[in-house]
Amino acid sequence: MGLMFSRLFSSLFGNKEARILVLGLDNAGKTTILYRLQMGEVVSTIPSWPYWRCYFPNTQAIIYVVDSSDTDRLVIAKEEFHAILEEEELKGAVVLIFANKQDLPGALDDAAVTEALELHKIKNRQWSIFKASAIKGEGLFEGLDWLSNTLKAGGS
Repeated sequence: MGLMFSRLFSSLFGNKEARILVLGLDNAGKTTILYRLQMGEVVSTIPSWPYWRCYFPNTQAIIYVVDSSDTDRLVIAKEEFHAILEEEELKGAVVLIFANKQDLPGALDDAAVTEALELHKIKNRQWSIFKASAIKGEGLFEGLDWLSNTLKAGGS
């Protein structure tokens, strides 16, 4: 399994090593996205351990996953997201946002998520947002292609 995951990322990123953090609120779809990319299938998971800061040093990119159907928690997602962006060790990181769960009824599109997260306030780094469905596997590779190309071009 780990080898397949390595092959996937080496095909996207070449031989360049990149430290990428996948962050977001609980139940946003982070683990489902990783499993989908790794094995091409979806598995049930338990919530991830919340101590993110130990992973911050030397991070080149952040993948922030948002549950587009959880409109009640978009304000919390925005606050957490902007707090992450303020972390000193993450100042130079490129940001990819997945507006996940597009397959669910009532999910906000990428424009609405962009507004809710106040992405227009991000001035000092490269970022992009992609509509995604981890369950269906939609939008994930498009986002990773953007991330790969951005990192290859030198990031922010």
